[in-house]
Amino acid sequence: MILLGIDIGTSGCKITAIDECGHILDEGFAEYETSHPQPGWAEEDPEDWCVAVRGILAELKERGAVDFADISAIALDGSTHNAVLLDGEMKVVRPTIMWTDQRAVAESAELNGVHGEAVFGTAYQMAAPTWTLPQMLWLQRHEPDALARTSHVMFVKDYVRYRLTGEWCTDTIEAQGTLFFDMARKQWSPELCGLAGIPLDILPPLVSPTDVVGKVTAGGAAEFGLPVGIPVVCGCSDSAVEGYAAGAVEPGSCILKLATAGNVNVMTDRPVPHPKTLTYSHVVPGMWYTVVATNTAARAQRWFRDHFCAAELAEAERTGRSVYAIMDDEAAQSPLGADGLFFHPYLQGERAPYWDPQLRASFVGATMRHTHADFVRALLEGVVFSLRDCFRTIEEMGLPVTEFRLIGGGAKSALWTQIVADVFGYPIIVPQGCDASFGSALLAGVGVGVFADERSAVQQCLKEGDPVSPAPERHARYQKLTSLYYRIHDVLADVYHDLGTL
Repeated sequence: MILLGIDIGTSGCKITAIDECGHILDEGFAEYETSHPQPGWAEEDPEDWCVAVRGILAELKERGAVDFADISAIALDGSTHNAVLLDGEMKVVRPTIMWTDQRAVAESAELNGVHGEAVFGTAYQMAAPTWTLPQMLWLQRHEPDALARTSHVMFVKDYVRYRLTGEWCTDTIEAQGTLFFDMARKQWSPELCGLAGIPLDILPPLVSPTDVVGKVTAGGAAEFGLPVGIPVVCGCSDSAVEGYAAGAVEPGSCILKLATAGNVNVMTDRPVPHPKTLTYSHVVPGMWYTVVATNTAARAQRWFRDHFCAAELAEAERTGRSVYAIMDDEAAQSPLGADGLFFHPYLQGERAPYWDPQLRASFVGATMRHTHADFVRALLEGVVFSLRDCFRTIEEMGLPVTEFRLIGGGAKSALWTQIVADVFGYPIIVPQGCDASFGSALLAGVGVGVFADERSAVQQCLKEGDPVSPAPERHARYQKLTSLYYRIHDVLADVYHDLGTL
């Protein structure tokens, strides 16, 4: 028996095949590009997601570790907030505006100023450019023809699943990422849709994340190289499923995420809406989680890799080592604090705790003595400082936290993980072999009855290593550096705003 999880993330696709005990049988990954046609804009071509899925599945089949005839179920997850617009023939109308896009600043300010109480009271969130509602309002004003041609709205994972099954729907957790969803009534809100001029009938029917919503069709089988008839489970957002996969299934568990974005997610037994946070239902029925998120985490590392690490990329090509492992070795040569060099990761503006799309990234404190290694380490530390900045909101809210679990690609780095432990000052649990695609594979098993329920699946399949403990002397040093990090933001915020006017 094989369960397949497909994660359509912001920067790439990951597919994981597991058995009913949670053993990873094979996995694959492929990157795709985000285009930035104007400063602050971020768009993706939905076809690129399908190309990535086809390519990975072809590699899995070629390696032969997974017999596709034994696949019992498939589930998908994806980055949220991202509306795929389709016309009456189910053809994509325009590139998808991604959650990192900042074009809807004016629309968000207007929504908060005029309709803020209604939006927050219904959807449990304040408007910001990351949400679908402001994005659609922007389209209504700047590209009305695109919306006029739109007869169906899907979201990232739903579009790929539609290509597999021909079925159009989404789950209630994904719906919460739109600002069109009434949290109390668990249905689309006519009032919120009306704020962007969106008719209700273009939004997909709502199901639960573990519902079986279709089977691989003949067309899906031909396109993706899968057998006809495999049950396909709806799935949910990557943020919800990755915390679940990491074992954060009890109130008080806190997820720290080092992926494209950086998250601080605290599990709760009830919704706790706050103007500075995001509020979502958990995969486990009855549970919720509060999110404080920075826009750019491991994505900043990838940006630095692509533009400033030609030598490291060449070495990786020559030796077969991961370029990130090579960058880690270099960063380890720099002292704690990168010899006084600071990095603020505001490459796409910033969400929590500032919700300021005009913020800009910067290296501060450079001198003639600084080396490339110092810049690499400063980037790693700056991303963790940003996570710690996010956690201040959790502290202000008084949410209890009983443990920290680190997930995302950055968790593969021993150095970055140790920096997280030293900055936060708490032991860090690093679950083994878990990510969003692993969590989706678990949901696939829940959906077809392999597991009794969501908690049972995690308890049966999750494996954990020993916690990574902080060093008291390093934590004390990082506390001083984190305070400086906050002060640098406060001083430069107005400068960043002035830069934005250029």
